[in-house]
Amino acid sequence: MAELMERWNRTVDEAREGRTPTYADPAPYGEELLRRWTEPRRKYHTVTHLTAVLDHVDTLAPHADSPALVRLAAWFHDAVYRPDRSENEERSARLAERALSELGLTAPAVQEVARLVRLTTNHDARPGDLNGAVLCDADLAVLAGTSEEYARYARAVREEYRFVPDDAFRTGRAAVLRHLLELPELFRTPYATRTWEPAARRNMTAELSRLTT
Repeated sequence: MAELMERWNRTVDEAREGRTPTYADPAPYGEELLRRWTEPRRKYHTVTHLTAVLDHVDTLAPHADSPALVRLAAWFHDAVYRPDRSENEERSARLAERALSELGLTAPAVQEVARLVRLTTNHDARPGDLNGAVLCDADLAVLAGTSEEYARYARAVREEYRFVPDDAFRTGRAAVLRHLLELPELFRTPYATRTWEPAARRNMTAELSRLTT
């Protein structure tokens, strides 16, 4: 947790662009975010996922216009998470708007972070949206893990949706996988397309087969 807090404080300082004199201490905001990411009901959307997304953003940072803002969006993108609700991204974006304004970011920077958080609703980064491509690719990188890593991810997702009956979950999950597999490209950055796309498609195809046979 201490390392994550250091990353949070460093990112806020970078995103402030030197505007520090009278603004709030970022530490309590980071602590509140970590409290949210460690809620007991979370099984996949945990600190482990947050750390992985931040690490992937670091890998993809050369492709972003504003890496610090993408990192802040990663911190907030699942800050509000209830698997039985559909407004998680919107509520997370509003949380980011309030917190980052109090922390002294410029209005355009706050708006960009909130936009990126909302983008994770459908991961549909448009051509030329470099920040969006990096965040979406970092969030979806879990799809490209080893077969064991992917299996752990799939089990964790099922645990978060344990309130959904098996038949309904299998139908819904299969629909999500089909949608992703039908996309011309899962990833938008050159690195992710080259490095993660083949493994992600193999993993999802295998899971879809298990769900439908």
